[in-house]
Amino acid sequence: MADPQRVFVRTPRPGVTLERDGAIFCVVAAHASAVELCLFGTQDAPAGESRVSMTRLDGGHWAAFVPAAGPGTTYGYRAHGAWAPAAGLRHNPAKLLLDPYASAVSAEMTWLPEVFGHVVDDAFAGDARVRDDRDSAPFVPHGVVVSHDFDWGGDARPQVRDADRVIYEAHVKGLTVQHPDVPEELRGTYAGLAHASMTTYLRDLGVTSVELLPVHAFVDEPHLVKLGLNNYWGYNTLGFFAPHAAYAHASDAQGVVDEVKSMVRSLHTAGLEVILDVVYNHTCEQGGHEGATLSLRGLDNVSSYRLGEHGEDIDVTGCGNTLDVREPAVMRLVLDSLRHWVSEYHVDGFRFDLAVALGRAPGDDFDPRAALLMAMQADPVLSQVTLIAEPWDIGLHGWRTGQFPAGFAEWNDRFRNTVRDFWLADLAAASRGDGGGGQHPGGGVADLATRLTGSQDLVGGPLRRPQASINYVTAHDGFTLADLTAYETKHNEANGEDNRDGTSDNRSWNHGVEGWPSDAVDESDGEPTSDAAAGSGSGGAGDMAADLAARRLRSMRNMLGTLLLSAGVPMLTAGDEFARTQHGNNNAYCQDSPIGWADWNHSPAQRDLLATTRHLLALRRRFGVLRHPDFYPGSRAVAGEPDVRWFSAAGVGLSDAEWTSPSTRTLQALFDASSTDDESVLLVLHGALDAATVTLPPSPHGGGWSVVWDSAQSAPPSEDRIVASGDTFVVDGPSMLVLTPSRG
Repeated sequence: MADPQRVFVRTPRPGVTLERDGAIFCVVAAHASAVELCLFGTQDAPAGESRVSMTRLDGGHWAAFVPAAGPGTTYGYRAHGAWAPAAGLRHNPAKLLLDPYASAVSAEMTWLPEVFGHVVDDAFAGDARVRDDRDSAPFVPHGVVVSHDFDWGGDARPQVRDADRVIYEAHVKGLTVQHPDVPEELRGTYAGLAHASMTTYLRDLGVTSVELLPVHAFVDEPHLVKLGLNNYWGYNTLGFFAPHAAYAHASDAQGVVDEVKSMVRSLHTAGLEVILDVVYNHTCEQGGHEGATLSLRGLDNVSSYRLGEHGEDIDVTGCGNTLDVREPAVMRLVLDSLRHWVSEYHVDGFRFDLAVALGRAPGDDFDPRAALLMAMQADPVLSQVTLIAEPWDIGLHGWRTGQFPAGFAEWNDRFRNTVRDFWLADLAAASRGDGGGGQHPGGGVADLATRLTGSQDLVGGPLRRPQASINYVTAHDGFTLADLTAYETKHNEANGEDNRDGTSDNRSWNHGVEGWPSDAVDESDGEPTSDAAAGSGSGGAGDMAADLAARRLRSMRNMLGTLLLSAGVPMLTAGDEFARTQHGNNNAYCQDSPIGWADWNHSPAQRDLLATTRHLLALRRRFGVLRHPDFYPGSRAVAGEPDVRWFSAAGVGLSDAEWTSPSTRTLQALFDASSTDDESVLLVLHGALDAATVTLPPSPHGGGWSVVWDSAQSAPPSEDRIVASGDTFVVDGPSMLVLTPSRG
């Protein structure tokens, strides 16, 4: 029981502070009239609830010291105070509340109809809204005290230059749950991701950094449970300090914490950074009278969330509520959480979901100098790790790509759209006879050239470099790379929303046939019958299927080549390297099933694509000119600095009209490193259906050219092909080539 004689000389830190003879529990509830600490024994020896009255301290903090409390203790809070939803006040002591600073949770939440009725904080009686006083304690997760003592064994963060970074976006469960080389009991867990078979695979692939979809503790949305589905991606946070227990092989809270740390240590040992996708824009306490009260909403709804004049949630996230990071206590919560994951888990960076919501000023306009964004840059811990913004939300003027401050990199959706247009949407339009301009008319090859060289128009500035652009063609949200080449419309029927969810702006091309052969389903088990990239059979329909698969695979190689050889930081979505399909589902957030998992049973064509991806990443490492840390000077060439020069299919400079004409479909980009010790590189991108005759520009060294990669080939070349400068040769359409000067 608590020590009533304990006097707090200064306000403790929020959360649990372990001391030699017990633990201090501290929580922020600025508008509460009283707060009780609720103790439930330990995970090993659960007990009935006992309540401890907490002492009110400065700044809305409440604290209690409990002798003998330590690791394993399970607990929660109950907040007393005004019940006035129209004023945003939702205190209800019947609702057990999770500590927002809890380092672990006792169990994942399982939504059942009777459970949901116990965690909502109000109901309707006629036209009046009344407080629901049913006790929620038996139905909600409890906080668990854990120790952060851990043998890191000399763990050292990988020293990855920004210019050398290659990000691999993956889901902890989905990456390994079907992997045959991971021990069965570890598949789909943190320990499975740490297994040598996975760390070796990632290292051999050539990536430097693993970006994990959310691993903060989260819960399923009730509407998904009613559909028999669950939240797979994890963008529905319950606790910002606790790892998601369902991804662990361990069954106890301390074991979960230690398993996550072991995973980070193993990835570091393999030379791989760990970046976490984090969700500080909203929580699982979704807005409105039907929203659950699980933590912040019951402790201090007024300070925690952005509210309208009648106490309603202001939603710029599309998820029901928006955390009010303008409030000091909430800003501190976010900063403390980030530092917790860096200091206690040794992670190397963060990707901020819907980051514009974190930078909205008091008037709700986005401000790159918003307090939270400035605080991250100034923080001595956070300023030393990678910070990546998803530069949009769904609020007014929510698209802000290129507008985040120095110190943040940004997902570059302009790169994604340009690459998809050039290699897919424009060609789809041409194949239908809609003209060479494509379905998304742009500026010819000018925009493509800008994306290849680091998107200076978006992320340029005196304090920013090309590495501020996180280049990607696909992400967890949307079609996979394989599905971009096989579907022109989304197929999200499995999500239970009549295919209304997910974007319709996919800029994809099915190459004339909708879907993969694997969309034929075996009625005996409901599983796909063949691999995504397989063309099967011989003669007739079999030859047509093989030709279709070959054309789709070439489109994949074209997009991979553009992504992995452009200036900036490439992000590869897990499974794209071997043509993973989601069978046309472009919003698989609720598909904890083979639709959302990586399938490691690969066809020969998929193995060739994997070899191609490895080859492209090896070329990226080989050619430092493609990883130059600064923007290329262009016409302001500087001695000793690499530069880029542009040529038409004829091997001469492009005219202004050619730059902007939609009919220009061939671009040669010479990354000239002749004034440095590096190798020069020529990229030839031919985005047309038909072949073209191309004249190579003069080699910087006066000799010929070696073709080190040609996307028209299904696998990496066994030896380089030599072509003389000024020679003309036929380039298949559509395709991409990589050449380097030959001194032979």
